[in-house]
Amino acid sequence: MTREITFRDAISEALAEEFDRHPEMIVMGEDILAQGGVFGVYKPLLETHRDRLLETPIAEPGFLGMAVGAAMTGGPVVVEIMFADFLTTCMDEIVNQAVKMRYMTGGQARMPLVIRAASGMGRGTAAQHTQSLEAWFVHIPGLKVVAPSTPADAKGLLKSALRGEDPVLFFEHKQLYARKGEVPEGEHIVPLGRARRLCEGADLTIIAWAAMAHRALEAAETLAAEGISAEVLDPRSLSPLDEEAILASIRRTGRALVVDEATMRCSVGSEIAAMIGEHAFDALKGPVRRLASPHAPKPFAPPIEALSIPRAADIVALARRMLGRG
Repeated sequence: MTREITFRDAISEALAEEFDRHPEMIVMGEDILAQGGVFGVYKPLLETHRDRLLETPIAEPGFLGMAVGAAMTGGPVVVEIMFADFLTTCMDEIVNQAVKMRYMTGGQARMPLVIRAASGMGRGTAAQHTQSLEAWFVHIPGLKVVAPSTPADAKGLLKSALRGEDPVLFFEHKQLYARKGEVPEGEHIVPLGRARRLCEGADLTIIAWAAMAHRALEAAETLAAEGISAEVLDPRSLSPLDEEAILASIRRTGRALVVDEATMRCSVGSEIAAMIGEHAFDALKGPVRRLASPHAPKPFAPPIEALSIPRAADIVALARRMLGRG
């Protein structure tokens, strides 16, 4: 049985269920008691698990450093970084401490740490609150990076992350919190590292995640009306990346279009494109194409911001050109 709930409620539900499963689990973050978090994720938990929600000062490096120690000695620990941009203040705690601890202790230290961070454009929050920095962290060995697009995947991937012993960066696109979707009742786990095919196609593969997955699906519907069959593949987990599923899709369709909301240079989309070119070149009927936001700070003005985000119409136009119909 399934029911329709929001992305926000799916995350709240995952946290509540894992609180009950893990007696030592705690959450740290700013404004989580005052208003249930800036995006309201913790509102349902204020009555049921208030004693496990730790309100922090505006000092991300400090409380993330505390979380590293807490995860080593107990856990799991969830840290909310209000906006993904603020991860930049915590690079030492994440990259040099949390990620390397198990390796440098020969596996003696555990690190059940999940860092939740809201990312992406679309809310007019300007250049310091709208970046998609997934590629920075995918580059780091030992750090798992997740970017779900649906409520079901948000719940299932978060529960899976909370049951591991390695640090996970869990990116939640701000435009998705109010989006509704079908979520199974009861226990629901989605393993990290497995892509999901959102729709089947024969003419090209569109690879997209988080909010871009929905724009890719919208584009696929438009293309279908024109007689172009597009397959949409959502990696869901960016590290580990389901390379096998991506390559299998490219071998079926012969064309690859990667859609990434981040700036293109050195992006996750660029890495996926390079991987396809290296391992499926013989299957390609044309060059791998990428679509991303401009290589510039993200604008505040809503009309300009809207132009900076890859649109379904942009995906459609590029897909047409890839098939010689532009």
